[in-house]
Amino acid sequence: MTGPSPGCRLAVLLSPRARADALVGWQGPALKVRVTAPPAGGAANAALIRFLAGQLGLSASRLSLAAGPGSRRKVVAVQGLTEAETRRRLQERLPETGGPGAPEVKDVIL
Repeated sequence: MTGPSPGCRLAVLLSPRARADALVGWQGPALKVRVTAPPAGGAANAALIRFLAGQLGLSASRLSLAAGPGSRRKVVAVQGLTEAETRRRLQERLPETGGPGAPEVKDVIL
């Protein structure tokens, strides 16, 4: 018999109706995320789950909204990854850390 699979909870600050889906960065312990979907009818919540799943390399079925369905502050349950691995994968995707969408670094002569 094996133990339970790893999992964690991720605090998220969600901004719906954005120009593009994007990871913005860490704001304290919460990850700030933008999605293009509107908040009506749970569309932004569904978009958040799909977007985070893609960023983490997981199936959307491995993520669920654990708290905050009607709030910008949410808690997402992640199955299959430890908190450390979840944070590592997300950190790699943030623009300021060199992930996709990072600004190009150019030589600067002073």
